[in-house]
Amino acid sequence: MYTYLKALHIIFIVTWFAGLFYFPRLFIYNTEANDKPAAERKALQDQFEVMMKRLWYGITWPSAILTLIFGVWVMFNGGWNKQLTETSGKWLQLKLVFVAFLYVYHYTLHLIFRQQLAHKFTYTSQQLRIWNEVATVFLMAIVMLATVKESISFVWGMVGLLLLIGGLMGAIKLYKKIRNK
Repeated sequence: MYTYLKALHIIFIVTWFAGLFYFPRLFIYNTEANDKPAAERKALQDQFEVMMKRLWYGITWPSAILTLIFGVWVMFNGGWNKQLTETSGKWLQLKLVFVAFLYVYHYTLHLIFRQQLAHKFTYTSQQLRIWNEVATVFLMAIVMLATVKESISFVWGMVGLLLLIGGLMGAIKLYKKIRNK
């Protein structure tokens, strides 16, 4: 039973992250549609609104909920909850902190989604590109903690995350320069 629960947990993590990766891209496209002539802008934003609603309510939210349900189920069914208070469970504590922040990130996307549905564009496409990469940072941290567990060094793990963040920011800046040419 445990392996089936774990498989379902992983499947819903994958579908949730698919939504988390694509959803901010739709924000970017929707925001950039504001620069188009009125008729084109309306057509694009109407289409993006449909796409955002289907992705958010049909895939991303259900996947986030099922990830949480199966994650808790796996933790208790596999006895991982017993490690939470032990020294060997520090990796799990840190992973759960990252997971909690991932759900906060998910909620911030929901707030931006509601703003965009109301045609309030408070973020530039560049700011949204940066915000789009937050999910990548969480994915890397959570997967590394889940796979290497206690063998990971906290210091080296943080150095790796900072290098990842620096690389992502550099790539975003480079993309902006190329795009502006």
